[in-house]
Amino acid sequence: MPVVRFVSCLVLGVTVTVPICAEEAVKPKGVVELFTSQGCSSCPPADAALEKLIRQGDVVAIAYHVDYWNYLGWKDTMSSKENTERQYAYARTLGRANVYTPQVIVNGRAHMKGTDLQAINAKLDSLKSAGDGLSVGVEASLRGDELEINIGPGTGKANVVIAYFDKQQVIKVDKGENTGREITYWHTVTDVQTVGMWEGMPLRIVLPANVIGNDRRDGCAILLQSATGKGDPSAIYGATMLTAPSH
Repeated sequence: MPVVRFVSCLVLGVTVTVPICAEEAVKPKGVVELFTSQGCSSCPPADAALEKLIRQGDVVAIAYHVDYWNYLGWKDTMSSKENTERQYAYARTLGRANVYTPQVIVNGRAHMKGTDLQAINAKLDSLKSAGDGLSVGVEASLRGDELEINIGPGTGKANVVIAYFDKQQVIKVDKGENTGREITYWHTVTDVQTVGMWEGMPLRIVLPANVIGNDRRDGCAILLQSATGKGDPSAIYGATMLTAPSH
């Protein structure tokens, strides 16, 4: 099978010293991406729902903090214009004129309000039943100083996307709509990189292990994601997740 290696250009920070076993990789029924903000009064219930999804253990669940509510008086400490751009890119893919928080994108194929855990799980199940679930196997593990990603065969063409995240942070909000609240945030995305391309054949990608385990990089979600003709994110064919063990 093809081998792609990415070296120093992707190396950031200090080499991780704790091995992550292959068994820690999630074998998910779907992918849920939450778009949220510390400055949005409607978002804390969705942030709590995301934690419950993560604890389910069968969903790749990550959060992107957007920056367009920062003008309300509190600048989200995790927000970025890149996260906002990703949400607007999904809007274009889904034929929408606007975005909102809290919004979840499910399998890159559908959007819905991020607060209703039961509805999110129902959407994951219905997409799977309709053939729009995760059909391509994706596995990842740390082996010594290498992060190895293995993608199985299938039909189509997609990018191999890694979303690095901070596992957990507690933030005290001092201004804005959530003034005085202390909110716990889970799997907050800190960086997104495209590390390869898949064209239906089995693919193996090897990265330096120290791309995770650094400051604010407690783990990563690996998404096998198609793109529109304009390059916007679209359907996700496969996914997995690795998190560093608790100390």
